[in-house]
Amino acid sequence: MKNYFSSNFKLGVLGGGQLGKMLLSETQKLDIYTCILDAAIDAPCAQICNEFHHGSLMDFDTVYNFGKKVDLLTIEIEHINIDALLKLEEEGLAIYPQPSVLQIIQHKGTQKDFFATHHIPTSAYKRFSSVEELKKEKLNYPFVWKSAQFGYDGTGVKIVKTENDLTLLPNSECIIEELIPFKNELAVIVARNKNGETKTYPVVEMEFHPEANQVEYVICPARISEEIALKAKNVALKVAEAFKHIGLLAVEMFLTEDNEILVNEVAPRTHNSGHYSIEASYTNQFEQHLRSILNLPLGKTDSKVAGIMVNLVGEEGFLGDVVYENMEEILKMEGVTPHIYGKKQTRPFRKMGHVTIVNTDINEAHKIAEFVKNTIKVISK
Repeated sequence: MKNYFSSNFKLGVLGGGQLGKMLLSETQKLDIYTCILDAAIDAPCAQICNEFHHGSLMDFDTVYNFGKKVDLLTIEIEHINIDALLKLEEEGLAIYPQPSVLQIIQHKGTQKDFFATHHIPTSAYKRFSSVEELKKEKLNYPFVWKSAQFGYDGTGVKIVKTENDLTLLPNSECIIEELIPFKNELAVIVARNKNGETKTYPVVEMEFHPEANQVEYVICPARISEEIALKAKNVALKVAEAFKHIGLLAVEMFLTEDNEILVNEVAPRTHNSGHYSIEASYTNQFEQHLRSILNLPLGKTDSKVAGIMVNLVGEEGFLGDVVYENMEEILKMEGVTPHIYGKKQTRPFRKMGHVTIVNTDINEAHKIAEFVKNTIKVISK
């Protein structure tokens, strides 16, 4: 077994965005030599990792050659060249989460098929090779349209209300889903190491921006009953067991009007819904990710206090060099911690940072979160 705490061990990370930047805080604590590959020369990780490699995550040769330089490979984004990962794994490189898991999750249609095959509760769906094929179908409006690949932060997801809305969709492979009337959107992060040790974080509640379809607030603990929380955790554990993944798995779910849990989709990595854990949990999600991929004992996932995360996104109408207005106002408040991701350019709804609010009272934390949301403005010069 390789000693991860030796001077010659190199951890490779595909992706150098904000998730990678927050992961580096934990690799630095353990003095783990970390190599990053990203397509952006000014990626948030570029100046703070041990080695930065500039190149496309979708290019076979770039990903393959990067993998040959490291002892263990992980990800902070799932839009990567799977064929290169499969080749590296075949040659003996440890890659977590496993390429086979990433291959399923990368494609929304394959992901839904996996849920159906493994009897994981999810909304009804259909797959289409193109929007042109979709238009030939007898459709029941409204429904949810999703691009089969490369969606992120609300991109690639639309509520289709009328036939006219179809003309606004890109003509790519896609799925459509039944529009579910739900009370809450929930998420559970599951950690699993190679030994099969598994732990779940508390169920969180997510509140979304109505236009951008993007998380505005993450609330922990979710404002649901213990019975529903247990049901959500059990569904998340069933998903993790089906994938037998190693690493973190964020399971996003709907709580229906009938108190049923339906899985929306999953992310095989650290996740926006777990950012609160940096300040609120005994073991934050980034440390837990390291523990799981290195097959170390998993840390305690309980929260020390209630936590709410507010996403900081670019204001509408602003594009260019970023400026954060009114930061001093929120820093006057107790239990408020900003995280700025280091992206130099802002644009409407681009994730630029987040703020965590911790408090012994979840309702008081929510009031502060609303003040933070309304106070900080992410604009351009």
